[in-house]
Amino acid sequence: MKSNFFFNKKKVKIKSVFPDLDIKENFIINDIKPLYSAQKYDLTFFDSIKYKLEAQNSKAQVCITTEKLKRYLPKDNIKVIVKSVLFELAKVLKIIYLNADIDYPDTSLNKPNKNKFKHVKFGNNVLVGKNVKLGKNTIIGSNTIIQSNVIIGNECVIGSGVVIKNTILGNRVVIQDNCNIGQKGFGFIPIKNKNIKFPHIGKVMIEDDVEIASGCTIDRGSIDDTIIGKNTYLDNQVHIAHNVQIGSNCMIAGQVGFAGSTKIGDSVSIGGQAGISGHLKIGNNVKIGGGSGVVKDIDSNQVVMGYPAVPLREFLKNKEKK
Repeated sequence: MKSNFFFNKKKVKIKSVFPDLDIKENFIINDIKPLYSAQKYDLTFFDSIKYKLEAQNSKAQVCITTEKLKRYLPKDNIKVIVKSVLFELAKVLKIIYLNADIDYPDTSLNKPNKNKFKHVKFGNNVLVGKNVKLGKNTIIGSNTIIQSNVIIGNECVIGSGVVIKNTILGNRVVIQDNCNIGQKGFGFIPIKNKNIKFPHIGKVMIEDDVEIASGCTIDRGSIDDTIIGKNTYLDNQVHIAHNVQIGSNCMIAGQVGFAGSTKIGDSVSIGGQAGISGHLKIGNNVKIGGGSGVVKDIDSNQVVMGYPAVPLREFLKNKEKK
C-alpha cells in the first residue's frame, strides 16, 4: 500500500519544483520515496554514504543529493545538487503534501456507529474518524480514539486511552492501555533562528499477532513506513521512532528506545532500557543486553552488551580489568 495512503497529495510537475533541471519529460511527481523503493517518476534523495548501494541501484530519474555523493548514482540519473539534502527535501514535501508537517486534530471524530460495526465491542467514550475499518471480533477499550482511515484487522484487542492514527493493523494485534501510535516523528532542520519542520508522509504497519504493552509510542514514517513484524512483543514504555523497521518474533523489554530509520532483523531480543541509534542495521537472532547503547551495525547471531555495545566476551573481559 502506498506510503501516502493517509495524506492528500497535490499534483506537481518536476520543473515547477526545480525550474533549472535539464530534463526532457516534465513529468508529474508520482511520490517521494527512499532510494530502494523509488521508481522512474518518483523523486528520491541521497544524503549519506551509508546508502551507497541503494544509490547505485536507484530506478528514479531524479535524485536530490550533494556534490560529494553524486558520483555514486547511475549515470543516467538526473542529480539535483544542493548543500542540505534534508532541507531541500522538506521544502518539496511541503509543496506536494500541504498538511503533513503538523498533526492537526481529527475533526471528524464521532461515536462509533454500532450498526456499521456490528461485530466490534466498544467501551465507553470511544471516538472513531471517517473511513475507519474495524475487523470482526475486535474489542476497543474506553476513552480510545481511532482516527480517520485507520485499518484494524480481526480479533484485535485495543486497550483504554489509546490513540491510533495513520496506521494499519493486522489480525490478533493486542495494544494495551495508553499507547500512542502513528503520530508525527521528531524531525526538523535548524536554520538560523528557526526550525523547519520535516513533514511525515509515511504510516505505521503492525503485522499479525503483535503485542504492544502499556505506554508505548510508535511514530509513523517520514518518507518510508514504520513497520513491526509478525509475533513481535513490546514491553511497557518502548519508543519506536520514524521509519524504524522491526522484524518478526522479536522481544523488546521495557523502556527501550529506537532512533529513526534503524532496521532490526528477526528473532532479536533487547533488554530493558537499551538505546539503539539511528540508521543502523541489526541482523537476525541478535541479543542486546539491558542498558546497552548500540551505536553501530550488528551482524546476525551476535550477543552484545555495554555502552558502546560490544560482543559479550569483550564486555566481560573489560569488566574484569576494572
